[in-house]
Amino acid sequence: MFEAVDMPENKGDFYRLLLAQAEALTSSEEDALACLANVSSLLFTSMAKVNWTGFYILRGEQLVLGPFMGNPACVRIPLGRGVCGTAASDAETQMVDDVDAFPGHIACDAASRSEVVVPFIKDGKVLAVMDVDSPIANRFDDEDKAGLEAVVRMLEKRLVMSQLAY
Repeated sequence: MFEAVDMPENKGDFYRLLLAQAEALTSSEEDALACLANVSSLLFTSMAKVNWTGFYILRGEQLVLGPFMGNPACVRIPLGRGVCGTAASDAETQMVDDVDAFPGHIACDAASRSEVVVPFIKDGKVLAVMDVDSPIANRFDDEDKAGLEAVVRMLEKRLVMSQLAY
C-alpha cells in the first residue's frame, strides 16, 4: 500500500523542506525511538510512490526492526544479507533500481521494486539503517539518495542511538 503523493517538481526544494521538518520533529525530543518513529511517518506521508519507510537497529550481528510505516516487515536481517544487511556491513548507502536483480535480496514486501538504504554511522561504527522502499522500479535517483543521506546525517548528530542498544 502506498499513498498517491505527487512527485515534487524540484527535488532539491522538497528535500530541503523534508530535512527542516525532520529537524523540527526531533529538535525538542531526546528519545531516539520517538524521533525515529516520527521521521518514519514523515517520510511515509511526504514522499511520493513509497510503500515502506523505517529503521533497522544493529544488535550484535543482526539488524532488528525498529519504527516503520508500511506493511509488516522482516524482524531480523543478518549483516551482509539483503539490501539493508549490505548497507550495514559495507557502511555505504545502497540504492537499488530493481530489488529482484540484487543478489540475496530479502523480499519482506513482495510489492517493493526499488529501495534506498542509508546507514547511521557514529564514531566509525554502523548503529542502524534507514530503509525506504517503492513499488516502482527505478523510483530513486541521486537526488533522493542525497536527500535521504542528509536526513540520516542530521539524525546521527542529534540522536543518542545507544538508547536503542541492549
